[in-house]
Amino acid sequence: MPKKTLVIVESPTKARTIKKFLGPHFQVEASVGHVRDLPQKASDIPQKMKEYEWSRLGIDVDNDFAPLYITPKDKTKVVRHLKQKLKDADELLLATDEDREGESISWHLVQLLKPKVPVRRMVFHEITRPAIEHALAHGREIDSSLVNAQETRRILDRLYGYTLSPLVWKKIAYGLSAGRVQSPGLRLIVDRERERIAFTKAVYWDLKAGLRRSTDPAGQGFEARLESVDGRRVASGRDFDAINGTVLEGRDVVVLTEDEARKLTVALADDAWKVSSVAEKRITSRPTAPFITSSLQQEGNRKLRLSARETMRTAQRLYEQGFITYMRTDSPVISEEGILGARSAVTELYGDEYLSPEARQFKPSAKDAQEAHEAIRPAGEHFAHPDETELSGSERALYELIWKRTLASQMADAQKSSTTAKINVQNAVFTATGTRILFPGFIRVYVEGKDDPDAALDDRETFLPELTEDQLLDLDGLESLYHETKPPARYTDASLVQRLEKEGIGRPSTYASIISVLFERKYVRRQGNALIPTFTGYAVMQLLEKHFHYLVEYSFTSELEANLDRIADGGTHRLDYLREFYLGEDGLRHRVSMRESEIDPNDCRTVQLPQLKNVPPIKIGKFGPYIVHNIDGQEIHASIPEEIAPADLTEDDVLEIIEIQKRGPVPIGHDPKTSEPVFCLVGRYGPYVQLGEKTDETPKPRRATLPKDVTPKDTTLELALKLLSLPRTLGQHPETGNEVVANNGRFGPYVVHDGDFRSLKAGDDVYSVSLGRALEILAEPKKGRGSKLLRDLGTDEQSGMKIAIYEGRYGPYIKFGKKNITLPEERRTGEAIEKLQLSEAMEIVKKSGKV
Repeated sequence: MPKKTLVIVESPTKARTIKKFLGPHFQVEASVGHVRDLPQKASDIPQKMKEYEWSRLGIDVDNDFAPLYITPKDKTKVVRHLKQKLKDADELLLATDEDREGESISWHLVQLLKPKVPVRRMVFHEITRPAIEHALAHGREIDSSLVNAQETRRILDRLYGYTLSPLVWKKIAYGLSAGRVQSPGLRLIVDRERERIAFTKAVYWDLKAGLRRSTDPAGQGFEARLESVDGRRVASGRDFDAINGTVLEGRDVVVLTEDEARKLTVALADDAWKVSSVAEKRITSRPTAPFITSSLQQEGNRKLRLSARETMRTAQRLYEQGFITYMRTDSPVISEEGILGARSAVTELYGDEYLSPEARQFKPSAKDAQEAHEAIRPAGEHFAHPDETELSGSERALYELIWKRTLASQMADAQKSSTTAKINVQNAVFTATGTRILFPGFIRVYVEGKDDPDAALDDRETFLPELTEDQLLDLDGLESLYHETKPPARYTDASLVQRLEKEGIGRPSTYASIISVLFERKYVRRQGNALIPTFTGYAVMQLLEKHFHYLVEYSFTSELEANLDRIADGGTHRLDYLREFYLGEDGLRHRVSMRESEIDPNDCRTVQLPQLKNVPPIKIGKFGPYIVHNIDGQEIHASIPEEIAPADLTEDDVLEIIEIQKRGPVPIGHDPKTSEPVFCLVGRYGPYVQLGEKTDETPKPRRATLPKDVTPKDTTLELALKLLSLPRTLGQHPETGNEVVANNGRFGPYVVHDGDFRSLKAGDDVYSVSLGRALEILAEPKKGRGSKLLRDLGTDEQSGMKIAIYEGRYGPYIKFGKKNITLPEERRTGEAIEKLQLSEAMEIVKKSGKV
C-alpha cells in the first residue's frame, strides 16, 4: 500500500495546480500564508506573557533577542485542520516557496505541527510536471540559514518600527509610523518634492525649418533643427542645471532669447539653404535581459499602469496557476530548458532569421544579486502562447509581457541605419536626422518602455529623402520655438523601484510592500501615475532627518541590507549585530531615549516649505494640514486642501484660503428656486460649493467639488448652481418605472438606473444629457470600467437585481447590483466560472456579508 503524503503549500490556488501532477495518495493543503508571527496588538499577547514589559515589543532583547511568536486568531482553524490531516499522513512535504519567507513558513509549520513522521522540503521554481517530479525526487532539509535571515530581518524591522513609531505618534499624530525601508523610500519622494520647490526654470529658444529638395518640389518634405550660430552650439535642455536653471559649467553654448530667435528667423528666411554633409551609420540594438522582479514591476507600471503591488499579486497568481516561473528573483539567467523553449517559439513563430546566432545568457547587474532562482519566464519547456492560455484582464496582459520579453531575449539584434544631414544657411547650421529599421530583429516582439514621456521608443522610424552634399533645398517654413526646462519629474512606481534598486534600499521582493506601506500610512498619494508626498509624510521625514538622520541615509540602509545578507551567508553573527544595532552605546534604543525629551512636538508638526516666506507655516493636525493666522487678535484656522502638493502650494494660495476662512460663510448669491444661500468654501479635500447652511435639520447640505481649473475667487453663482444641479433625475425608465439619474463620480460623469452605472460618452454633457440619450447608453452591452463581462447570470428573483461575473484589474469578481464581491480562490479558474450557477453565485454573495 503506498504511503500517504501530506503536502503543504501557501495558497489554495497553488495547491490546486500542484495536485494535478500528484497521485491519489498525496493530500495537498494550504497554510494560507504565515501561520505564526510577532504579536500585532496588545490583545494578541498571551495572558501569561503580559506581565513582561518586553512582550509589547514582541522581542526579549535581554534574552538573545528571542521573538515571541503567536498564532493569529484567523489562523487557528487552518492550523487545527492541518494537524488533523497530518494524523493520517506517513510523510510531510513542505512545498512553500524557495525564498526566505517560504523557508520561514515551513519552519514555523514544523514548530506548530510537531510532526512525528519524516519531513522534507520540496522546492521548485515553476509548477510543471517535470519540476514537481524533480522536487519529489530531490527533497532536502529546512535551510536554517534562510530561516535565520528572515527572522533577523523581522526582528530588525520590529525593533526599528516599534521604537521609532511611538515617538512619531507623540510628536506628530497617533497612528503614524517609521520603518527600516519605508522611511528611506519616503525620503526619496520627499527629496524629489524639495527639488521641485528649489527648481528655477530656464527659458531658451531655437528654430525649426521645414525643407524639401529644390529638384523635387513635390517630393517628401522634412524637418531640420537649428544646431549652431557663428560656430557655437545652440543650447538645448540638457545644457542647463536640472535644479537652478543655469548653464552647466564647461558648456560653450549660446542661449537664444526670443528677440534673437525672431531676428534670426527673418534673416535666414530668404537666403540659400544647402546640404553641407550627409553621414550615415549603422546601429545595432540588442535585447534587454529577461525579467527579474524589479524590472517586471517597472514595465508593469510603464506599460500596463499596474502598481508594483498589483504587478506582484498578478505575477503570484500566474505562478501559482503554473504559467510562469517563480516571480521573486534578482537573476536574469535563464535555464537551459527556458532557452530551448524561447528559441523554439521564435523559430516557430518568426523563422530562423529572427533567432540570435547563439543562445544568449545575461549576468545580473546588481553586485549583491542572490541568483537563487532563474529569470521570470513562461513555465515549462514549451511556452504557452498568450492566445492559448484562456487568461484575461491583467493576468493575460502581464503574461504576454513576460512571454514577449523572454522570446525577445533569444532573438536576433535589431539593425538600424541613422542618417544625419548638416544644412548651412548664412552663419547658421541646421541638422536633420532620420532612422530606418533595416532588420527589426527582437523589436518585432518587444520594446522596453521609458519613464520619460518625451523619449523616443526604439521601434520608431523617421525618414529623410535621399540627400547629397551641396544639394540645394527649398524652405517651406521657418519658425522660432519657445522652450523651458521642466522640474524634476516626480517618481512613478517604475522610477521609484529603479531608484530603490540603485540605492540598495530593500530587496526586489520588498519594493512593492515599501510603496504600499507609504500609501497605507497616507504619507504618499497618487496623482495620475506620479507619487506625491502628503504634508504628513513631509512632516515625518523632517522629524527623522533632524533627529535620526543616520537612519534614513541611503548608505546606512544599503549597508544594513548588506549586513543582513552577510548574516544569511554566515559571515556575520546575528546576535552581535542586533546587540550593536539596538543595545550598543550608539544603538537605537539609547539614541531614541536620549533625544525624545529634546524633541519639540510643535516644531515636528510644522512643515517648513521654503517658498512660503510671508505667510503662516503649515501645521499638521488630527484632520490633516492647516494654517493658523492671527488678524487683529483673532485666531483663524484654515484647512489646506490635501489635493495640493507641497511643491505646488504658493503664498497666493495660502492668502486666498485665509481670506475665505476670514470672511466665513458669506454667500456668493442665492438659489432662485429655493432662495437658499450658495457658498464657496474650502475644506480638507479642496474647494467646494454648498447649497444652504449646515444646521441640525440639514446636517449634510448639498455640496459639489470645484473643477481643478477653477479657483474659489473665480467661482460665479451661475457655475455654482450648475455644479449643485447634480445629481439630475432625468425621468423614469419605461420598463421598470424607476428613476434614471445623471451625476459626476470618481471616474467621471455617468448615468445610473437600478444600480447599473454607465459612463457617459465623449460629447455627452452630464448637465444636459436627456432621458432618451441615457436610455441608449443603458441599453448598450455593459463592458464595465476597465472590466470584461465573463458571464451574465441573469436576475435574482428575490431582489430583482442583476448578477454577473466580470474580469477586473484584480481578477474575476461577482457584480450584484452595486456591490462587487471577489470570487473565492477555488472559483476563479475559467472552467469554474463557466460551471457557476446563479444559485451558487447568490450563496457567495450572501456569505460575503455585503448584502
